[in-house]
Amino acid sequence: MVNDTNPADRHAEAEAVLGTTGVAHREVNPTEATAASLAWWNADADAYHDTHGDFLGDADFVWCPEGLREADARLLGDVAGADILEVGCGSAPCSRWLAEQGARAVAFDLSTGMLRHARAGNERTSLTPALVQADAQHVPFADSAFDIACSAFGALPFVPSLEAVFTEIARVLRPGGRWVFSVTHPLRWIFPDDPGPAGLTVTQPYFDRTPYVEVDAAGRATYVEYHRTLGDYVRALTATGFRLTDLVEPEWPPGHTRIWGQWGPVRGKFFPGTAIFCCVKQP
Repeated sequence: MVNDTNPADRHAEAEAVLGTTGVAHREVNPTEATAASLAWWNADADAYHDTHGDFLGDADFVWCPEGLREADARLLGDVAGADILEVGCGSAPCSRWLAEQGARAVAFDLSTGMLRHARAGNERTSLTPALVQADAQHVPFADSAFDIACSAFGALPFVPSLEAVFTEIARVLRPGGRWVFSVTHPLRWIFPDDPGPAGLTVTQPYFDRTPYVEVDAAGRATYVEYHRTLGDYVRALTATGFRLTDLVEPEWPPGHTRIWGQWGPVRGKFFPGTAIFCCVKQP
């Protein structure tokens, strides 16, 4: 989410390109949501990587702003020789790290702007996971093609239907395959988007699932993000054939001073900013 009180504070370049003028909390149909996400991430791709590229690296798997790395957490298990699909890959540093570990990695993203950065990263590193433009609700791969699927803050906050995405991930995974993804911790939605002391006061109801929407002067969505509760995620996983094996809530590490949007050490001291769901496809 972007700060309701002043959406122009962040991502100013993308907002200027898209003509963002304000914030609304309203329902959004799937076509409008997909169009807004495609336009937003294309417009914001350069500024996003200027800001976060050094932290994410060219070939590193960082799960979250807390800095938890797959090299340490090993939430995916042994990846050497595995067929792995990354959902909402952005510039694909996670897939390049996986390729470096011996995985056969395929990465997809909705945004051509993000994939442009992914191709540049492949060229810089000579690590070449396959890069595909695709919508997470309509995954263009064969049934049972992958051993593992993963997503580090990719796609899921921006799609109207978790069930549609999870159904597609279940379809392309082999029986017993792992599905591990990180998202903003649902608890964060009750607080304003402020990494400082003002972000410690509850201002929104946890159970209000109305999408957060930024709009242009005509009221068209330029940015859409969806809120789900922890229970919503668990029910959607169960309904689509997954079993939750772990829910990781990374703690803010001592000495980590980086501010990333709403994330930072002030709030990280008191409550989690990230939820990582570790699941397996039922046989």
